[in-house]
Amino acid sequence: MTAEHDGSILSVEHLTVHFPYGNRLLLPPKDFVHAIDDISFFVKRKEIVGIVGESGSGKTTIGNVVVKLVRPSSASSLVKFENEDVFSQNLAQERAYRRNVQMIFQDPYDSLNPRSRAVDAISQPLIAQGLVRNGTGKMQMVTNALKVVGLNLAEVLYKYPHQLSGGQRQRIAVARAIVTRPKLIIADEPVSMLDVSVRSEILNLMLDLRRDLDLTWLFISHDLAVTRYVSDRIMVIYLGRIMETGPTEEILGHPEHPYTQLLVATVPAIDSALEDYPRAKVKIRGEIPSGINPAPGCRFQSRCPYAFEECRKIDPPLIEVKPDHYVACLLVRAENLKGPESARSGHRIRMA
Repeated sequence: MTAEHDGSILSVEHLTVHFPYGNRLLLPPKDFVHAIDDISFFVKRKEIVGIVGESGSGKTTIGNVVVKLVRPSSASSLVKFENEDVFSQNLAQERAYRRNVQMIFQDPYDSLNPRSRAVDAISQPLIAQGLVRNGTGKMQMVTNALKVVGLNLAEVLYKYPHQLSGGQRQRIAVARAIVTRPKLIIADEPVSMLDVSVRSEILNLMLDLRRDLDLTWLFISHDLAVTRYVSDRIMVIYLGRIMETGPTEEILGHPEHPYTQLLVATVPAIDSALEDYPRAKVKIRGEIPSGINPAPGCRFQSRCPYAFEECRKIDPPLIEVKPDHYVACLLVRAENLKGPESARSGHRIRMA
């Protein structure tokens, strides 16, 4: 799968992020947490791309790299925004990049300064970017941002975070992200801390902002139903690797990778958003293993009920099984290449 695509605003090539593990004092680190291992993807303009996976899969690390909170660990890693290498920018380019790429964090209470009123929180990016010269201009941009996200100015403008509801706080976080008129927003689990009744309002707000402000979104979540609601394409991540990626309805309606199939199966049957999709008759075994110096082979081998010997030796690359639908699985690859029957017989997951 190539990271380049016509019309892409963001492209990531061979991204690798390893964090040193353990306290070695003056000695170089011996062990590393493989948060991300050689992944490539692209995001087209005005598109919403969902990144799905369990906790510890590396989803948030991808977002942190894109907003330059974390640097890649490999010299071959390349992150390009509008065809410009974001880790080779001068000061002027970096300032423009930080204006154009914003992030919304998971917990709005933690991401907002408890000592700052809503008006101060939203105006801070404007001041940092030098986009306002006087108080009148600042207030006009702040009030416009609050109106766009559907907040009543009199109710929130001079309130502190603890005086607001969770939904109001997250809307203020969204207003802070859009006030500089960015082109790309990374949303890291933006509704997971909210009541169910408020989630749909925030998700619909994201879709409205995509339409009205020509925004592009990178949407990070562990919830398949939520991701399906907003995303045009989905990337399924497991232990720092992409397992499967493609159009949302194609991935959820015809999942090829065992991990994707099992993720769909774990969604409660009462969730009407996914009740029409096929479900595997087996469940995922155990929990996601440690990312410290992972074993060779497929990352999912220790939990896959259909793993065979080759899965413990070969880390499968992504192959295109249908237009724009890519899968990293030796079983799927064998079937796609019409390999020996013995290599695949009995290993396909039974779907209801």
